[in-house]
Amino acid sequence: MFEARHTMDAPTTTSADNGTSSGSGWFTPRRMPPIAPSDGDQETSEVRRPAVLRPVGRRKPANREHPPVNAPAAPATGRAPSDASAAGSAPASSATPGPPTGAAEAPESAGRIPGPGPSSSAAPTTPPEPSPHELRVPEQRSAPASPQASPDALLIRRTMAEVDPVADKVTSYFYALLFVRHPDLRSLFPPAMDTQRDRLLKALLTAAEHIDNTPVLVDYLQNLGRGHRKYGTRAEHYPAVGECLIGALSKYASAVWDGAAEAAWVRAYTMISQVMIDAAAVDEMRAPAWWQAEIVSHELRTPDVAVVTVRPDQPYPFLAGQYTSLETPWWPRIWRHYSFASAPRSDGMLTFHVKAVPAGWVSNALVHRARPGDTIRLGPPAGSMTVDHTTDSGLLCLGGGTGIAPIKALVEDVAEHGDRRPVEVFYGARTDQDLYDIDTMLRLQQVHPWLSVRAIIDQQAHLQLPDAIREYGPWNEYDAYLSGPPGMIRNGVAMLRNIGIPAERIRHDSVEELVTVED
Repeated sequence: MFEARHTMDAPTTTSADNGTSSGSGWFTPRRMPPIAPSDGDQETSEVRRPAVLRPVGRRKPANREHPPVNAPAAPATGRAPSDASAAGSAPASSATPGPPTGAAEAPESAGRIPGPGPSSSAAPTTPPEPSPHELRVPEQRSAPASPQASPDALLIRRTMAEVDPVADKVTSYFYALLFVRHPDLRSLFPPAMDTQRDRLLKALLTAAEHIDNTPVLVDYLQNLGRGHRKYGTRAEHYPAVGECLIGALSKYASAVWDGAAEAAWVRAYTMISQVMIDAAAVDEMRAPAWWQAEIVSHELRTPDVAVVTVRPDQPYPFLAGQYTSLETPWWPRIWRHYSFASAPRSDGMLTFHVKAVPAGWVSNALVHRARPGDTIRLGPPAGSMTVDHTTDSGLLCLGGGTGIAPIKALVEDVAEHGDRRPVEVFYGARTDQDLYDIDTMLRLQQVHPWLSVRAIIDQQAHLQLPDAIREYGPWNEYDAYLSGPPGMIRNGVAMLRNIGIPAERIRHDSVEELVTVED
């Protein structure tokens, strides 16, 4: 049902398998959204592999100042008291949790939230379907924390600090309330719930905790709202989740829970829910909830990495640098995020790089079981790690492991637009074998003189990736793009900030990492 990227097996790299508060009272969602819509795989060659570190000269563009990111206005809220998460449920090793002791007699400390009322606005007209190159998404960049937290944010963080030591109990109790009070919602979740439990509640809490970071949070929630359509989530489901969230928090944060804390959480959840509902309603007017796609090519690059190309059953508009969620026929209702490994193609094909990870149900199915002719399902495109073609700033790209997939797509996008802006790619891997796509990147370098590719292999490098970035700077005229494991993104963002790249020019799609790296 609810999905949160990067607190799960989703794109820590998107290719791995891996706000303002307003209103009061319990949330009643509005039905009509006021928000305007946002929004052949390579063959190997015999090109010589590079040395561990391959320096190539750069050309520097003229300096250009980036405009500030404008914070979208928070939508109006419904009436009176009380993402979730996400990215598809991930199965886990234990059985589905049952209600805790006494769960059948769930506490009523948080009154039930009324369902949605009738729409108060006229039905909007359907906007024209944009072409892939007309699509625009707000740029998601690393943003520093607000200089001063709002009163609601302080109350929410105080609650978070109180429940953090008993997070497992809070999560179990939340789901017990949800499934006891609303058993009809159980079918929206996968059979194995342990990992999904962590994802949903953690996403809700993360979104609430960062309620002051409006530009980042709204983009994140809009993506979640669009993505939740594939689960069958409807507007009337959100009050049930909010009711149970408040119930769980009030039980386990009783030492700091009072009327002010409850009101702050009600306002936060009202905003979170409404942004997601509005985004889903807009998306419903122009796109299906999911696409069917046939696998047409499956190439095993290493024993645990496959390049998978699919043909969607209808046009699938997206931008280079974005990602989507995939569901396989072998694990229904279990979705994982993967980045597109190319810019949009004239034949409509989509390519993904998939690494099988231990206990990764979807990744192992795609790498070891999927074959041409199999059909998978795709969720909507999401993410804002896209190229701004209105500027001539250079691109500094850091790709780790299968995180090279969206970096390759960005390079192709720059080439297709005829730009000659410098693009510097640092391709990180643990071993030489993990550079499974280096031949493609070197072939692109041969064709495009503005592209430089450097391979950094952990087991051989005299310079680690952060040191190499520093050595080949300065990068003050570049926009930075990161894709890879969460640790790489976290360390990479910190390193780039330390060498002087402003937060607003560092881009990646790991929201959890994004909001935790502060000044």
